[in-house]
Amino acid sequence: MNLISCDAVSTSYGVRTLLDRVSLGVQRGDRIGVVGRNGAGKTTLLRILAALQAPDEGRVTHNRGLRVAMLAQHDDLDPASQVGDVVLGGRAEHEWAADAAARGVVEHLLGGIALDRQVTGLSGGERRRVSLAALLLSDLDVLLLDEPTNHLDIEAVAWLATALLARDLTLVVVTHDRWFLDEVCTTTWEVHDATVDMYDGGYAAYVLARAERSRQEGAAEARRQNLVRKELAWLRRGPPARTSKPRFRIDAAQVLIEDEPVARDSVELQRFATARLGKDVLDLEDATIVRGERVLADHVTWRIGPGDRLGLIGVNGSGKTTVLSVLAGELTPDRGRLRRGQTVQVAHLSQSLGDLHLTRRVLASVEDVRRVADVGKGREVTAASMLERFGFTGDRLTARVGDLSGGERRRLQLLRLLLSEPNVLLLDEPTNDLDIDTLNVVEDYLDGWPGTLVVVSHDRYFLERVCDTVWALLGDGSLALLPGGVEQYLARRAAGDDLSGRRRGVGTGPDATGDRSSYDAGDAAAQRAAKKDLARLERQLAKVQERIADVHAQMATHASDYIKLAELDTALATLAGERDDIETAWLEAAEVVEAVS
Repeated sequence: MNLISCDAVSTSYGVRTLLDRVSLGVQRGDRIGVVGRNGAGKTTLLRILAALQAPDEGRVTHNRGLRVAMLAQHDDLDPASQVGDVVLGGRAEHEWAADAAARGVVEHLLGGIALDRQVTGLSGGERRRVSLAALLLSDLDVLLLDEPTNHLDIEAVAWLATALLARDLTLVVVTHDRWFLDEVCTTTWEVHDATVDMYDGGYAAYVLARAERSRQEGAAEARRQNLVRKELAWLRRGPPARTSKPRFRIDAAQVLIEDEPVARDSVELQRFATARLGKDVLDLEDATIVRGERVLADHVTWRIGPGDRLGLIGVNGSGKTTVLSVLAGELTPDRGRLRRGQTVQVAHLSQSLGDLHLTRRVLASVEDVRRVADVGKGREVTAASMLERFGFTGDRLTARVGDLSGGERRRLQLLRLLLSEPNVLLLDEPTNDLDIDTLNVVEDYLDGWPGTLVVVSHDRYFLERVCDTVWALLGDGSLALLPGGVEQYLARRAAGDDLSGRRRGVGTGPDATGDRSSYDAGDAAAQRAAKKDLARLERQLAKVQERIADVHAQMATHASDYIKLAELDTALATLAGERDDIETAWLEAAEVVEAVS
């Protein structure tokens, strides 16, 4: 029996139809993930389910006495209230501290937010975390969440998934976080073209089912196109006038033509990295970075080579964005230095949209960077054509930047960045405000991009998809390489490990000092992670071997330059240590895989 039912629901925004006679239901115990392009109507559907917005047509019914609440993208918190009152209902500390659920919410969602702070002084991200915390401690039957993972770090996202799974709760969640969809949801709704398609399973099952449905529709479309060609050929031969049989055939052909599906908007990224990278890219040497009284990096050395694909993670406030700004040359370290290769051309995608002029038109904003883009093999395309490939069609080409949605501005910002043809990309939370279709294309583009990539992101799926290695800032001034990736990061955080290992403050080698607790042979998830790690570590090892061979070649070239030889010998020793640590981590992962095979 449905807790919430929608019967032939239709709604529009301006002249655009978002939902057209959609019928669906939410049953007790459902955990539904809602996906779709930006602007497809996902948030509108959630608001209709929550009875916060009435449809233009159709009917929405709730079971009598149903307790339902929604986490919206914009909260309605009382600015005069204190955080503790909003989340804990004014309960005394000894009361909520004795409640495991309340303790978990305060620890994982309100870290760094004092309970006696007033809502009026909170940032947008802090207000959102407060709203989410209050909902999780409410007694509800149905919880509707609109982008709940925004403003949460990787650790908090993992905790939220665990907390939701532990509750007897019906859930409908709009999110672009594909790991979260796979972990939490058992059903997926795709909102597109004013309809809602339903798939069993989380994100992975949805992708497989959609591919199969597309294959079947493709076969049906091929048969239909064959009929179209036959009917049009018959029409061109000049049918006899107005007899009943020809009239029927003309009508049939017109139906086939009118039913020709409109192509869905596609986002296509071209490969712009045409500038050559040298052997030296970015070297952060003995760097200390201080902000206020906090030491974000303490004598850190981090060497980033050509073709490296690095993910940088850490708790909120650990300094990830600041480190990225230092690598971009926008900030300077308080001590130490940043060395940049002569051929390096850095492009930095920040979280801010401030580099966009809100009064400019979309087309003019792109032409400010480049009017004609070289897409390789002697082919050139205009800025207008590129914008259309990024989903800016029709009147969106001439719209003011200030009138674009957050997702559209992010797409425009990314397009402008790529048009600058960099060979080093520094991406700070690149998945913010991008829908899953756009993310898929971005990942496809990065798969074949030949430059150096450094990504800061809370999107675990995206990190694992595009990065070969994961580094962590833990807030103690150290930088550590994690051969086990995000899984190792979460395991060490849960164990209270600072991840600094024996190389505290030095990021030139992997943190391979952990014991076998990173992989529990009885844990199926850890075993799968070990298999992933084998592939990742093999790629790392191949790159280190190439760099070692390069150093040997340089030593042969500079055989008579004793100062240069000394520098190269130091670099060789560092690389050898890196290779040894990677090999140790590889053997550890291989033992786990062999133990269960």
